[in-house]
Amino acid sequence: MVKSLSELGLTAQGGRDAHITGLSVDSRDTLDGHLFAALPGARIHGGEFVEYALRMGARVILTDPEGVKIAASAIEAHDPALVVVEDPRQALSYAAALYYGRQPDTMVAVTGTNGKTSVANFTRQIWQLLGARAINIGTTGVEGDWQAPSPHTTPEPITLHRLLSQAAHAGVTHGAMEASSHGLAQRRLDGVRLTSAAFTNFTQDHLDYHETFEAYFAAKAGLFTRVLPDEGVAVINIDDPKGMELEALCAERGIDVMRVGRSDAADLRVVGQRFDATGQDVRLDFVGNITQVRLDLIGGFQADNVIAAAGLCMTSGADPDEVFSCLMELEGVRGRMEHAATRDNGATVFVDYAHTPDAVATAIKALRPHVMGRVIAIVGAGGDRDKTKRPLMGQAAREHADLVIVTDDNPRSEDPAAIRAEVMLGAGEAIEVADRAEAILRGIDALQPGDALLICGKGHETGQVVGDVVYPFDDVEQASMAVAALDGAI
Repeated sequence: MVKSLSELGLTAQGGRDAHITGLSVDSRDTLDGHLFAALPGARIHGGEFVEYALRMGARVILTDPEGVKIAASAIEAHDPALVVVEDPRQALSYAAALYYGRQPDTMVAVTGTNGKTSVANFTRQIWQLLGARAINIGTTGVEGDWQAPSPHTTPEPITLHRLLSQAAHAGVTHGAMEASSHGLAQRRLDGVRLTSAAFTNFTQDHLDYHETFEAYFAAKAGLFTRVLPDEGVAVINIDDPKGMELEALCAERGIDVMRVGRSDAADLRVVGQRFDATGQDVRLDFVGNITQVRLDLIGGFQADNVIAAAGLCMTSGADPDEVFSCLMELEGVRGRMEHAATRDNGATVFVDYAHTPDAVATAIKALRPHVMGRVIAIVGAGGDRDKTKRPLMGQAAREHADLVIVTDDNPRSEDPAAIRAEVMLGAGEAIEVADRAEAILRGIDALQPGDALLICGKGHETGQVVGDVVYPFDDVEQASMAVAALDGAI
């Protein structure tokens, strides 16, 4: 596929036009005729790789003034068409959208610290139940009527727009995306034509990247202040303290808002819940109209995720009554309050992706109404990530679980013992077990009739990152094996 710079909305210095055969941000992937985007990075500027990209055949360089300075000698020697802009990340996203062209007709996105995967997945499920060909894109890859792996929660723009184009060509008409704070800060979603966007909540996470709460929130707010078009609709959890702030930002742009939550201010709200061992009955009020639905989902917060998904579907054209009729058929998301195993004595084991203090507290509290006995929690913390949340992770587990086991998560390049020690600072009288498989076995062995074990942190992940090596490890699989071994099935 060959397109000119003018077709991509780009202007090269000197008015020079050029035709390109593809886009790349990694010089190792650059092919003859490509536009190579030399982007500013956290550790190194892409301008350092311009020389290699040009030797690989790049015809156009897209960068910022700093990139021009870094690659000056290479640019002078090879004389490519040069596009210089202040925000090359955003320029690349828009160019990628134009280069790949097609997207599913209806696109929505969801941001927030917790719940993004579930909301995007539930939105896709509702659309499918209504007869649409739909996908969701995020932490668990591309799922639905067309599937593909995805390396990031929010893929970088070249990958993202290629995926959207491929999905559209495969007949997909509806797509729901997770909008991570990293992806928003790096302009990865710019160029996606959104119908509506949702906000779930805002709590501590990713301060290793954003450094301050203000920067973290500003990144998420960008979904509404920059990416969502003026004619789009925002679906906002008005119960969250940041919800009203986002609503005010939307009002400044004239964007319509659907409020969801539990307070009287919500347009779509949860007004009642009743829990049992396998799910919950939920009473909903939609602008004065009452409906009651059965959700085969564990955790009270799942009702909040469901109404956010319902809001996205309704604001993108679905009939409210038809949406509500689908909710009873929703299936749980892998690694999100996922039932992993049940012991012969009736005790249950669940796996959840909770990897922030708020998510751990929320998950444990949400599990308790479904459990007659104790709640045992396994927690850890990832290496090379926000260190300030580690004691808070332990504290959240200690405050809400009856028994806590602290173990390794993904230590990456850090000393696992040092990470566990930081979690233990907040975990009080917790049991420390270094090996994650042993921790799961010991947690399951401690289960008495009516108890439940919640394994937090890794959710859907199928590997454990130690140093530079990813070892096969699946919490659900480990739990199933441990139950089978302890109950004599193997």
